[in-house]
Amino acid sequence: MTSQIIPRHIAIIMDGNGRWAKKRFLPRAMGHKAGYKQARALVRHCGEIGVEAVTLYTFSTENWRRPEEEVSFLMDMYVKSLKIEAPELHQNNVQVKIIGDRLGLPQALQEVSAEVEKLTENNTGLKLRLALNYGSRWEIVNATKKIIKAIQEGSLNTQDLSEKTFANYLETADCPDVDLLIRTSGVIRLSNYLLWQCAYAEFYFTEILFPDFSPKELDQAIEWFNSQERRFGKISSQLITPESKG
Repeated sequence: MTSQIIPRHIAIIMDGNGRWAKKRFLPRAMGHKAGYKQARALVRHCGEIGVEAVTLYTFSTENWRRPEEEVSFLMDMYVKSLKIEAPELHQNNVQVKIIGDRLGLPQALQEVSAEVEKLTENNTGLKLRLALNYGSRWEIVNATKKIIKAIQEGSLNTQDLSEKTFANYLETADCPDVDLLIRTSGVIRLSNYLLWQCAYAEFYFTEILFPDFSPKELDQAIEWFNSQERRFGKISSQLITPESKG
């Protein structure tokens, strides 16, 4: 990995937990538990290889439509896992933030999220962003509301509004744009996830179900990322530097 460019910001749509469990004739809850363990391993690996930010699609605004029993299990799992992981995340200098409409989350999850954020707010290592009750359209509308309020209060001038300024009002304001977006389980869509931030991301779709997407699989995704020509609107010849010519 040392000879490769490491993406600054990796976003992961952790898809396939339920199908992983079904293939093994297990309850869906067991798939979510396996997915949690894999997410834990991936976050640790990202910190080790020098990724700057990781955003995990943990629970979308649309996921509330799932069976009540499953939603209740997930909310309880998030509360317990944040409490368990907080000391180690802090010890490893990871900064944790929740992105999404947190007021729509259960009170217990709001409270533990605030505690973990407070504990890790001054950490300078990996930025771990957990998208909880998150939807990109909600985020963009919410940012627009904040901007309107700032203009009305006089803290922002309309003439100063730019793409960069707008990005400062998004949930990921303190993170670089996404370089690599990964979605597991063979589904090929963004599902209302980081639409603004993924404007120039490389999209990596894999058939592997998330509980089987190991750090080794992540390394392969990064290897694929390094094989892509990232032009950002330029043509190939403009990317050739004197050094790359030999």
